[in-house]
Amino acid sequence: MGENYTLQMENIHKEYYGNEVLHGINLKVKKGEIHALLGENGAGKSTLMNVLFGMPVIHNTGGFEGEVKIEGKSVNIQSPKEAMKHGIGMVHQEFMLIPEYTISENIKLNREITKENFISKLLGKKAEKLKFLDQDQMDKEARQSLDLAGLNVGEWVRVKGLPVGYMQFIEIAREIDKKNIKLIVFDEPTAVLTESEADNLIKTMKKLASRGISILFITHRLSEVIDAADQVTILRDGKLIEVKPTSETNVNELAELMVGKEIELPDADDTSHVLEKEVVLDVNKLSVEMPGEEVREVSFQVHKGEIYGIGGLAGQGKIGIANGIMGLYPTVGEVKFNGHDLKLNDIKNALKEGLAFVSEDRRNIGLLLEDSIERNIAISRLHIKKDFLKNYGLFKLVNQKHIREHALEMIEKLDIRCMGPEQYTGRLSGGNQQKVCIARALTLEPEILFVSEPTRGIDIGAKKIVLDLLVNLNKELGMTIVMTSSELAELRMVCDRIAIVTEGKIEGTLKPTASDKDFGLMMAGEYHKTYNKGDDSDAGNN
Repeated sequence: MGENYTLQMENIHKEYYGNEVLHGINLKVKKGEIHALLGENGAGKSTLMNVLFGMPVIHNTGGFEGEVKIEGKSVNIQSPKEAMKHGIGMVHQEFMLIPEYTISENIKLNREITKENFISKLLGKKAEKLKFLDQDQMDKEARQSLDLAGLNVGEWVRVKGLPVGYMQFIEIAREIDKKNIKLIVFDEPTAVLTESEADNLIKTMKKLASRGISILFITHRLSEVIDAADQVTILRDGKLIEVKPTSETNVNELAELMVGKEIELPDADDTSHVLEKEVVLDVNKLSVEMPGEEVREVSFQVHKGEIYGIGGLAGQGKIGIANGIMGLYPTVGEVKFNGHDLKLNDIKNALKEGLAFVSEDRRNIGLLLEDSIERNIAISRLHIKKDFLKNYGLFKLVNQKHIREHALEMIEKLDIRCMGPEQYTGRLSGGNQQKVCIARALTLEPEILFVSEPTRGIDIGAKKIVLDLLVNLNKELGMTIVMTSSELAELRMVCDRIAIVTEGKIEGTLKPTASDKDFGLMMAGEYHKTYNKGDDSDAGNN
């Protein structure tokens, strides 16, 4: 019956510009229940939460279809502030704390307790802003919330300088301090915690649930789902795949359900285009300081003529590898390219050596949006190789004719749909912008092409064109490609081998024909635990 549920999201549909991203999702969370929401990148978890919290991105793009009920009553939540009024809170993966404030001040922010003073009493209701803060009462209530959250630190301590793990528990204390709290969404809460802190957090979640507070637990760590949750809902590609009690499932099954999908896999034996075991790139203990995508001492080898895939969930470090090798973020370690040391932290040197990079951030890094297609295609070669220049005595000037001829050739070869080489790149579709990025990289005539999130933000037709292009470059020209993607299915379609990155490290390397279970276990960081393998095991043989 409805009254037993704190939250009911019924038949939720959501489109973004004609592309349906949620296909009739149902999510029900009982009072005092810990309910896990599971799915890989792009499964629809974030969009579903945006619907629940009434985020502007939902309302500014046509709203959604379906019904949201809180304690059996239909609600129309228009903003996160309204969600809070209905008793819905969130513990964010990225902390929302003010470092210079005390713990107590952070917990009570925008809900401060005040008390009368001589002036406010004299002026009455008009002097509400002249009241003093009741610091003693605020500290007292903050202390109660901290005790319930399980954090034994003084409420008067400033947040700045505290360990990262403490901040997660302060976030929890802030949510449970809200008097009408009914449901707390935990968004990847253990991502930054040590193992013991994660254990304590799960204990805190169970304590809150025992008091009647419902918990929606979003995580990629499958063992935590089994340990903490009562029920689990699995999404995949915006569709509801399964809802079941955790007592009736296990880590292996969840791994398969999370990533399993019908895809056409390449012939695993067709590796004739790969020169057997000739290592072109040898990476040893590479660490990269890319915010949100830190890499921690990864080691791997790329063979000449292969498409090497790098996958994993968001924020786990996969994006940082190519960015680090190309010199875009501070990097330490050793990278050998064709047997000699590659100078790190120097993007110009990387390009000169024969590496090229198609960034995941094509609008801010990959393209000059207010410049022509032809200039975008030519600019890297112009600056790095000093090509597309013509001698005029003592001077060298840009050879516009050569640039135009090359741009026309690339436009035809890559089928860039445009009005001509002079068109501004910012006026192209996402798929054609991506092809301009690839054209610029190819113009450098690289030996290795790094492509990061090559199909992000483009429609399904353009995705196929881009993927086919990468395969053709690899098989027809013998180009070695390192492809980083959040789309596991796409990696399995085009790659010879796929490394899965979890918590900044490579969990292992699989062939595209490996089981859904093994891919799911690796993405969740559970592979070695399940198979009782140590960190030095070679998953690449699978």
